[in-house]
Amino acid sequence: MPTYITHSREETVALGKRAAAVLPAGSLICFTGGLGAGKTAFCEGLAQGLGCIDEASSPTFAIVNYYRGPRPLAHFDLYRISTEEDLNAAGFYDYLDQGVTVAAEWSENCAELLAKENPIYIHIEWVDENTRKISVMGATF
Repeated sequence: MPTYITHSREETVALGKRAAAVLPAGSLICFTGGLGAGKTAFCEGLAQGLGCIDEASSPTFAIVNYYRGPRPLAHFDLYRISTEEDLNAAGFYDYLDQGVTVAAEWSENCAELLAKENPIYIHIEWVDENTRKISVMGATF
């Protein structure tokens, strides 16, 4: 399992951008990691790398943020989602069916359901104020 160490928010964003360059269209990326670990920063880089024209931000209150571009990104916060009905209501499967790249923060809340979609798993650990340990399963960037 590849592991990356970043030493700033900018480096975490840059790693997300690098990841976007190798992701097949319609990829599902399942994020885990504590509050403030850097999941949204990584997603900001994904959006930039996919060529999205919308600025990435945390989808905490919206459940999903959709970033338009040549390779769009649907950015989900699954903190309050735990059932297949909830995922359907949020349009989760619709985005996957359309070939949109989907990033799911707090994916552990729907782990069994998401495992069926052959996701890439990214776990981000807070090491210190600036340093993050980012472990990836299912891809190398």
